[in-house]
Amino acid sequence: MSSTDGTSTVYVGMSADLIHRGHLNVIKEAAKLGKVTVGVLTDAAIASYKRLPYLDYEQRKEIVEAIKGVDQVVPQETLDYRPNLEKLRPDYVVHGDDWKEGIQRETRRQVIDTLAQWGGELVEVAYTKGISSTQLNKAVREVGTTADIRRARLRRLINAKPVVRILEAHSGLTGLIAENVTVQTDEGLREFDGMWGSSLTDSVARGKPDIEAVDISARMNTINDIFEVTTKPMIFDGDTGGRPEHFTFTVRTLERLGVSAIIVEDKIGLKKNSLFGTGVEQTQDSIQGFCDKIRVGKDAQVTEDFMIIARLESLILKHGMEDCLERAAAYIEAGADGIMIHSREPEGREVFDFCKRYESFERQVPLVAVPSSYDAVYENELSDAGVDVVIYANHLLRSAYPAMVRTAQTILSNGRSYEARDGLMSIGDILTLIPGGK
Repeated sequence: MSSTDGTSTVYVGMSADLIHRGHLNVIKEAAKLGKVTVGVLTDAAIASYKRLPYLDYEQRKEIVEAIKGVDQVVPQETLDYRPNLEKLRPDYVVHGDDWKEGIQRETRRQVIDTLAQWGGELVEVAYTKGISSTQLNKAVREVGTTADIRRARLRRLINAKPVVRILEAHSGLTGLIAENVTVQTDEGLREFDGMWGSSLTDSVARGKPDIEAVDISARMNTINDIFEVTTKPMIFDGDTGGRPEHFTFTVRTLERLGVSAIIVEDKIGLKKNSLFGTGVEQTQDSIQGFCDKIRVGKDAQVTEDFMIIARLESLILKHGMEDCLERAAAYIEAGADGIMIHSREPEGREVFDFCKRYESFERQVPLVAVPSSYDAVYENELSDAGVDVVIYANHLLRSAYPAMVRTAQTILSNGRSYEARDGLMSIGDILTLIPGGK
């Protein structure tokens, strides 16, 4: 073991998203032991166990490099410290003492075992009282976000996570569900990464059919309602995109609002929901016609962050896998930033077949799947097949409507509302559900 005369080497791993005095104290104590290397966790490393950081890796690296006592900064590619430790073989690892329990407990044990190979030592700094990263993150979410930050977030998520999980939202309240609902699992915190601005649920919530009866201005109002109370990115359901001349203005409006992407299906004429399949008359656009629409949209956008995702309807309309693959290649060549593969087949076999064939494409873009019909398929199965984004496209509205009907029937059946109590939030809870209501 080296002495603490400045020749010792010290490793500190941190996310460094919201720097506070607890982080500074850890670095200060590390600097007393020797030359400090900080391993800043990459976006992918952080996203493996909690929410994507507000600042990207390069921004966080630059901030940490400016902190007194830091000699160098290196990327830490995983939550696991071992790759960096085995490469750098530091005399010390310094960390706060708040990782003895929870998701990082196993990481701590691995650090101790790895250091033991060369006589290294783990030094744990006492938790800084009065500082909570959780509370700081909560405060940031309450402040909100900007259109630029929100818009760029989807691309960052796709680059950082094995699969990006999206939930439909059709109101401010459903947006808050997508924003805040979390589940703790053995792999860490699990949450939705963003929202799907569904044409179906936005229409049905207004009591209208899903035939593009809700005009684009009304749908923008829904987006504004959702964006006022959330920070996560949104993918917008653009249906057919309308006429190319109109599609230009849709793209510009969405981009200005901070929407991250629009998904446009390669059909023309009166929109009918794809899940009807061939049970209703639906017309697929020509390959050239849809490529022209993609190019018009790409020419209209201002930022590099906004994505135009082409939705393949070939399997829905029974036009076959070869047609589907041909269109995917053509749409990518035309500038599509992603491909959504759509299928009504209940086992998901068509989707997996497409993914396997897609692997041979020379040019690839992110793949999107919407497992409404093949809902028994797990996210990790889709991810393993090459899917980057999974959209749960209509589930909040589909669950809310039966619950509301049951409540209405219960009141009618009993002539009072007492019997409906078990299925309801308390009056106190609904009054205080939204901050500022009391």
